Amino acid sequence: MPSRMNRTFRSDRSCNMLKTFVEKKHTCFHRSFGSWEEAIQAGCKPLLDDNTITQVYVDLVIKCVKDFGPYIVIAPNIAMPHSTEGADGVNDTAISFMKVEEPVHFDPNDPEKDARLFFTLASVNHEKHLENMMSLAEMLMNDEVVNALLDAKSDEDLLRIQNQYL
Repeated sequence: MPSRMNRTFRSDRSCNMLKTFVEKKHTCFHRSFGSWEEAIQAGCKPLLDDNTITQVYVDLVIKCVKDFGPYIVIAPNIAMPHSTEGADGVNDTAISFMKVEEPVHFDPNDPEKDARLFFTLASVNHEKHLENMMSLAEMLMNDEVVNALLDAKSDEDLLRIQNQYL
């Protein structure tokens, strides 16, 4: 159970994030992938489906990881795929959520660079993008939320986590 302090000091920014993912159909759940490139493609699919992004953006995200390494893995089990600000192929500002049962390996020699939770970022509005990043960071600072997300298997689980912890 979350402490009262966590509930008292959290802002309203993160309180509806999981619900928003579900309402916008920006979620997906998978068993495993043969490569990190396949995982990034799958994590982008909800944003491709509603034209938030185009395939051009997906290709840029993959290229950035190839060029700069697995910088998108921000913590063990957590990846935040994105490209540079102002990247081609972005039509709106949004985040998608993907949960993978088996870890995706970005660096076979470094298990700290494995990820199971993917939050794909797309942005045309700098202020909204910063708000999204702050909300996401705030949510991911709660270990109980992260552990619950690692166990999630459906949109219903995300809504339960939303109601229980946020």
